[in-house]
Amino acid sequence: MVLQFSEKKQAEIQEIIKRYPEGKHKSALIPVLHLAQEEFGGWLDVPVMDYVAEVLKITPIEVYEVATFYSMYNMKPVGKYLFEVCQTGPCMLRGSDQIIDYIKNKLGIKVGETTPDGMFTLKTVECLGACGYAPVMQLGKTYREHLTPEKVDAIIEQCRMISFNN
Repeated sequence: MVLQFSEKKQAEIQEIIKRYPEGKHKSALIPVLHLAQEEFGGWLDVPVMDYVAEVLKITPIEVYEVATFYSMYNMKPVGKYLFEVCQTGPCMLRGSDQIIDYIKNKLGIKVGETTPDGMFTLKTVECLGACGYAPVMQLGKTYREHLTPEKVDAIIEQCRMISFNN
């Protein structure tokens, strides 16, 4: 299978590349990786990263270094709902470790795993920049704040209801 960005994504990528001086295509790497993750199933496997390198005219290792460094990129398939729980100091002081353990037990998965039905993935991340609302997790483009086991139960139920109704 030959990878190819959709025409819409190709146009977006060209707009991003134009922001930078000639020969500085690597500067576009982070936003292009976001587009690639969106376009190719929510994660970045080696062929996708190689394709991004080709598009930006950089070496594959330059892409791998960035993609594996940042927690916002998924290196394996993830569930429909990705629970990214902050595990840095302020969140830990407010109970993120207990929330992570609760989610693991509730969903029957470990950090980095996806439920057998493909619905939920649990991931730990570094600072989400919401220390005043700790413990916090990112779910899609929203933050879920001041987490408790009860709030986690409600979030899981909400996700299941949305999936059931779709």
